[in-house]
Amino acid sequence: MSDPIFAPADYFDLKQTEHAALFKDVTHAWEILPKLAAYLQEQLVPVNFGKMIGKPVIGEQVFIGRDTVVEPGAYIKGPAWIGPNCQIRHGAYIRENVIIGAGSVVGNSSEIKNSFLFNGCQVPHFNYVGDSILGAKVHLAAGVIVSNLKLNGDFIVLRMEHAILTTGLRKFGALIGDGTEVGCNAVINPGSILGRRSLIYPGVCWRGILPANSIAKRSDCVRERRS
Repeated sequence: MSDPIFAPADYFDLKQTEHAALFKDVTHAWEILPKLAAYLQEQLVPVNFGKMIGKPVIGEQVFIGRDTVVEPGAYIKGPAWIGPNCQIRHGAYIRENVIIGAGSVVGNSSEIKNSFLFNGCQVPHFNYVGDSILGAKVHLAAGVIVSNLKLNGDFIVLRMEHAILTTGLRKFGALIGDGTEVGCNAVINPGSILGRRSLIYPGVCWRGILPANSIAKRSDCVRERRS
């Protein structure tokens, strides 16, 4: 039996990013994560077209698109590419190798590291997103943590009913498909895959693969999402 494929197009609308070239010739979507640094080094030209309020800290290798607002107290370390019409709110911390799509929100006490956000993502309150890909219009409610490293530091593997798939990554948070909602204070454990339009209830500690159009009320209670 061949290994399952986690193709980018099965989880993400590649028209909802100006960086679709990153996904060319990729088998599993997470394979772009180790490529982010080299891509940004090659493609990024540091320019700030945004509106700065007060004196946020902006690193040398940062691109900020038109009509993006960066509030005081934000720290964009970079390398980072932030699209147009975004909100980078007070207390946001954007670290190395981050791409943020148009119309996205990164808010108070939210930290993003080595991650790719498609257009219209919301990471607005007390969130951590490490080594992950968030699809278009993904919303993380307050306190959601997308964890990227196992406690023992081992490589991340995906365990399925009939297969175990090694990602080759020690740091890998999640693939979160387009339109997915994650409720307040949920924890998404390393190597999780959330299909399009899935929904995680508040407070759930999730690990593993959640099919598209599913609702997870608990880690052992999953049903179809009908609306």
